[in-house]
Formats: sequence, C-alpha cells, structure tokens
Amino acid sequence: MTPSIIHAITPGDHFSPRTGSAIPTVVDGLASAAASDASSPWRHAVLVDASTYRPRYPSAELIEYAGAAPPGFVARAADAAAGRLGLPRRGAARAWSPLAAALADRPASVVIGHNALVLPRLLRGSPHRVVLYAHNDLLRTVTRREADRTLGDVAAIVCVSADLAAHTAEQLPASLASRVHVVDNGVDTARFFPAPHGDDEPGRPLRVMFAGRVFADKGPDVLVRAAALLPAGRFEFTIVGSIGFDRSAPQSSYERSLRALAEESGRRIRFEPFVDRDALPGLLREADAFVVPSRWREPSGLTLGEAMATGLPVIASRVGGIPEVVGHAGILVEPDDPEALAAELRRLDDDPAHRAELGRAARARAEERDWSRSWRMLRAVLDPLLQD
Repeated sequence: MTPSIIHAITPGDHFSPRTGSAIPTVVDGLASAAASDASSPWRHAVLVDASTYRPRYPSAELIEYAGAAPPGFVARAADAAAGRLGLPRRGAARAWSPLAAALADRPASVVIGHNALVLPRLLRGSPHRVVLYAHNDLLRTVTRREADRTLGDVAAIVCVSADLAAHTAEQLPASLASRVHVVDNGVDTARFFPAPHGDDEPGRPLRVMFAGRVFADKGPDVLVRAAALLPAGRFEFTIVGSIGFDRSAPQSSYERSLRALAEESGRRIRFEPFVDRDALPGLLREADAFVVPSRWREPSGLTLGEAMATGLPVIASRVGGIPEVVGHAGILVEPDDPEALAAELRRLDDDPAHRAELGRAARARAEERDWSRSWRMLRAVLDPLLQD
C-alpha cells in the first residue's frame, strides 16, 4: 500500500487559491513538488472543511469533513490559562475534533498537523503517526510540562525556518527538542518569474511594493514613513493587502490610520485591497522593488520569496527567519527604521545597475529554494518513519 501523508490544515482554512493564507500555500507547494518526485513513495491528502472556498488546489486528495466554529478570543484566552494549569485546551479541541473524527476510519498514515497543537492528543491511541508542522511560534503560551504531556507522542516537529526551530527547541523539554527539524518554505518559480524590462525607461518613478496582511506587525507604516523622507515624484508606492483575506471587508482602525498617514505624506501611495493567489504574480511583475518592513519575528515570509522569484530587488527587516530567505541576495535593515529604509530605496533609484544586479541575485536565490527543495527536506524527516 502506498503510504499516505494527510495534511490537517487549520479548521475552516481554505485549500484554495482564492485565499492568501500561508498554510494552504505551503501544503500545495509541497504536494505539487511531491507529485513530480518519481522516487517518492508518498501520496498526499488534505483535510478540508466542506464549507470552505472552491476551487480547491488540485495537488492533493481531498478529505472533507463538517467543521466546527473556531475558538474566539475568549476561548483562546481560556485555553492558554487551562494549559498553564495542566488542563485540556477545550476550545481548540472542539475545533480540531472533527478533523480527528474524519481520520478514524482511515488506514494508518502520517498526519501532519499544521499549527495543530492539540491534534497529537486527539489522535493518541490511533494508528496514525503525527508530525507537528509549526509555521509560527506555537508555544508562546505553552509550558514545558504541557508540551511534554501534549506533544510527547509526536514523531517529529517541523519548523519553517532555522530561527523558528531554535526558538521552538528552547521552549521544549530535551526529549522533544531533539525531534525538531527545519523545512524551509519554498517558492513556485514557474508561476513567479521576472517581467520583461521593456518599460524601464529613464526618468520613470521607481515602483515600490509591499504585499501582505496589513497590520502593525507587518510594518507597512514604516514604508509610508520612509516614503515621506524621499523626493516626491521619484517613487510610486503600492501597498497590496488587507487585514484579512476579504477585499470587501471593512477596514480596520490600523488600515484607516495607515491611509491617513499616506495622505499626510504627500507621496504617491496606492492601496490595493487583498488579491487572491492567481492575481499576485502579475501584480509583482508591475513593481521595481519589494519591501518587507516587518516588526515581528516573522518565521519565513512566503511573499518575500515570491518577490525574489519575480526578480525584484528586496529590502527586508533583519528579524526572525527573514535573513534566511534573503541570504546575500537582498538588503537587510533594522526593523522600525524608516530612515534606513529610505536610504536603501534612494540607492536603488540612484543606481540602476545595482538594482538589476540585486534582481538577478534574488531570482537565483529563489531558484535554489523552490518547493522541490522543501519537499526533499520534508522527505528526509518522513522517510525514516517508514522504517519504524
């Protein structure tokens, strides 16, 4: 029997290009790369709430289930308190229980729980091997005692960057820290590719883009403040994204304040609400440079890799896993430093040769870090489980 990998994505998340959610993008990238791996013994499936968006990605078999409502703020706070007291996280368990139930009659498989802290406990006693796949800091409200009790049975813990892996291992008891592995996020270099440079005429403003969820941790206000320090007329800025994945949703207070700040700057700053995965490659090809001004310890920016694959010179914050993505193929600045960001943008504008060199380096770096590489890294974790 062909061994199965069953991906358990966040309850209610959409395994569809209509969303920009990171976890479905990662699962689709890995499953697509696996399908092209003639030596792989694995086949991929994904648990999907039946009520979520269509069309679905075609890269994996779909296992549909009837989902429950995700826990709200109060339930998440109660879960954190319960965890510290050694009690079950009931809010998260209610949300993840339908996924566990959908696995009850499936043959023994490797179940990869994406950000699924409670899933190992729900599957305890089942024939499945569980791998926890951490896309961000899952353990910020988890004590070592709770981690040992909840995650003691996991076969492996996968993290999307070395920075996240080191931070995760620090929070775990030694018996679990030894099971932490790194599987870098990849990029689809066939979908994200450079634009022809026929419109790179002298004197045209440099087109600078931010793309991502628009909230304070991502730092788009840092870009707006940097824009205000640059000569008017020499730059055009586009901020792509919304607080969530619905372009028609009401703006958050942060989004409103960001637009007010942009208006005050007197610079050419355009806002494009959330766009789906199919529209993003074309938008990136309209830019000349890409900025990731994150404040938070971002584990591994998918859109950063996609901008690099598009051949854009990138300027990004020196935080979290971002330097691992950039390598020596881009510019790193300290977070929350609009002056440094403005200085690097001015240099890109003043030196087209430097800009072109960075763009070529970015594309080469992305080609080294595609999804086939990520899949090979994951196989190195999973293949030994076939021998156990």
